Amino acid sequence: MSNSSSKTGSEIRFPEGFLWGGAVAANQLEGAYNEDGKGLSVQDVTPKGLFGPVTEAPTPDNMKLVGIDFYHRYKEDIKLFAEMGFKVFRTSIAWSRIFPKGDEAEPNEKGLQFYDDLFDECLKYGIEPLVTLSHYETPLHLSKEYDGWVNRMLVDFYKRYVTTVFKRYKGKVKYWLTFNEINSILEAPFMSGGIYTPKDKLSKQDLYQAVHHELVASASAVKLCHEIDPEAEIGCMILSMPTYPLTPNPDDVVKVMEFEHRNYFFGDVHARGVYPGYMKRFFRENGIEIKFEPGDEEILRHTVDFISFSYYMSVCQTADPEKLAAGEGNILGGVPNPYLKSSEWGWQIDPQGLRIVLNAFYDRYQKPLFIVENGLGAVDELIVNEAGEKTVEDDYRIQYLNDHLVQVAEAIADGVEVMGYTTWGCIDLVSASTAQLKKRYGFIYVDRHDDGSGTLERYRKKSFYWYKEVIATNGSSLKR
Repeated sequence: MSNSSSKTGSEIRFPEGFLWGGAVAANQLEGAYNEDGKGLSVQDVTPKGLFGPVTEAPTPDNMKLVGIDFYHRYKEDIKLFAEMGFKVFRTSIAWSRIFPKGDEAEPNEKGLQFYDDLFDECLKYGIEPLVTLSHYETPLHLSKEYDGWVNRMLVDFYKRYVTTVFKRYKGKVKYWLTFNEINSILEAPFMSGGIYTPKDKLSKQDLYQAVHHELVASASAVKLCHEIDPEAEIGCMILSMPTYPLTPNPDDVVKVMEFEHRNYFFGDVHARGVYPGYMKRFFRENGIEIKFEPGDEEILRHTVDFISFSYYMSVCQTADPEKLAAGEGNILGGVPNPYLKSSEWGWQIDPQGLRIVLNAFYDRYQKPLFIVENGLGAVDELIVNEAGEKTVEDDYRIQYLNDHLVQVAEAIADGVEVMGYTTWGCIDLVSASTAQLKKRYGFIYVDRHDDGSGTLERYRKKSFYWYKEVIATNGSSLKR
């Protein structure tokens, strides 16, 4: 069998029916944080983002309270996505719009109606909604009163919520995701797992018990989805982090293996339905005893239909303590890769890492894959072009996305089954990691700034027209 797929100049091919689109999260763009019965979520008290301090109540400096006002402007925005040719739009349901506190017996009808209207608007243009059930949006009440996913009771609250939305949107939503970047709970337990106990006081026992509760809830959602709407497909969502040894030293290679196990653990349980041996060893060596309730083992065997993931960067690992101390590397640890350039926020840019992770996941799981986040956060400058239109000349974003999509095509040529690709932040929104608006990802510029000023008007960037052509040509317009 020839290896022509890896040669420069080979034809770029994406399968017929490939799901091109974009991705957002409710908390980063909807705004309307206290309208129509919505309760507070963990996002409403984290004005500085993923690793920032938690406030007692919402504060005016929290950009997410207004977001980009998608709650009131979604029709305008969906129309722009349709103009680009989107086949799929990934968004999330804000759990606290449906169950404002999270533990009520009955849902909030106005919240349910909003998503009915949103999904109808997508379907009007032939855009399939891809819906994340929990995207860093745990109701704040569940966090404060129950300590989030540390408490087993959240499994039942989550099941009540997902049962409600599966029944409500049956026939409208074909694709579901259970938890966004579920493995991020290890680094951001409050934002990702609603765990109110401060990270420095949180025991490994409680953290991994919370992980177990989320995994049981995720598998329960898979079971419920298959029962309620057999036509729908449901996947997990993992933060992918391909990892390279800094040197060929076997000690560095072992460090890579240990680091990757932390992330593979989540995919392994979702795709195989059992806890892997390496995690049982980790639990033994760290004095962790996961409490399984009767029926948990059976529930975990309800495995996902597909694996979805985010991809932004790769990391390097080393066993050398001096090199570890010399640089913090990327957000999840490790050391900088001397062969890679970095974005303005220090995220190392590695298009080939996407091909590597696609192959690794497919070899491991033999399930369809869906790239549901990939993009470049950058400071964009709004200008007036020769035609007198306001726009952004974001060639840097075009280059980034082009190079990553070429690697997706390489993975497809390798035999990897890829369902689709949704760029992160297809319209400018509030960054999850920093809660800034100046860190822009979108094809559409939104006139809002970190001081709260701006008209909220929307403007098409240069990348808008580039992505429109990519979709129209099913990827054949991409350049090697």
